[in-house]
Amino acid sequence: MQISDIQNPAERKKLILAGALGIISLVLLWWAFFGFGGSSKPVAQRPPVNTVSPGSRVVSAEPQPSPTTDVKDDILERLRPINFESSAPAVAEAKRNIFAYYEPPPKSVAVASVPTPTPTPTPPVLLASLSPANTFARTGDFTLEVAGDKFTPQLRIVVDNTELPTRYLSPQQLSATVPAVLIANPGSRQVIARSADGKLYSNPVTLTVNAPPTPNYTYVGIIGTRRYIDTAILQDKGSKETLNVQRGDLLGGRFRVTSISEKELVLVDNNLKIKHTLPFSVSGEKGNPMQRPTPRVDSDDDQP
Repeated sequence: MQISDIQNPAERKKLILAGALGIISLVLLWWAFFGFGGSSKPVAQRPPVNTVSPGSRVVSAEPQPSPTTDVKDDILERLRPINFESSAPAVAEAKRNIFAYYEPPPKSVAVASVPTPTPTPTPPVLLASLSPANTFARTGDFTLEVAGDKFTPQLRIVVDNTELPTRYLSPQQLSATVPAVLIANPGSRQVIARSADGKLYSNPVTLTVNAPPTPNYTYVGIIGTRRYIDTAILQDKGSKETLNVQRGDLLGGRFRVTSISEKELVLVDNNLKIKHTLPFSVSGEKGNPMQRPTPRVDSDDDQP
């Protein structure tokens, strides 16, 4: 190792500079660690940062409440109501729409309340069927038999509120004669079985009265002498065919000619015994010659 030469001025300057640098370094280190007295400002220490490791509890950095009084004061402070004063922002008034108009609400329509129907009590007597169940109008008297159950001798057959003399045949059968006046017109008739005091009654059953068949002919002419008319000219309304008939002839296998006169022709239904009258029709005078009334011819037998 080479020893510096102190006698050399250059070397001596280097040694003095190195010593000065060393002293300055020592002063700086002393000032950094110990300072130079109480006048220096203390260094502010940062609070330690808690590092959270997995599975460890989190320790709050807030200071622990000290006395009980402070805790109560803190709770009361938190429970104090907050007075919040709010004000609505100023909004410009909406412009009026000239196309908007008031529509009154629709009037409520009162719904008619329908009363709940009360159940009809079951009749104590059963009326099951009629024999016959239908007939023709304008016929004569006929026997009506009713079948059912729980019939008694006190029951009477009633047709359209007309009580009829009734024959008690059995607890399942009654019989009565229906007069012709009750079936003079076509329609429906209500039939029930009822006692005189009204305590026993049956369900109603309908008797149908049909309109009788009518002859489909027009009386358009006659042929005969001055004293005796024996032939009538008829025209079929459907086929417009003309035919000559005399007393006793059967038309269509059903209607029998019983009377011929200048005013009318009388036919009787051979099955129902109902009389039908055909008036003389003057419309035949404007039709074909076969439809015109034939004038009477004086025969030689009429001479005295």
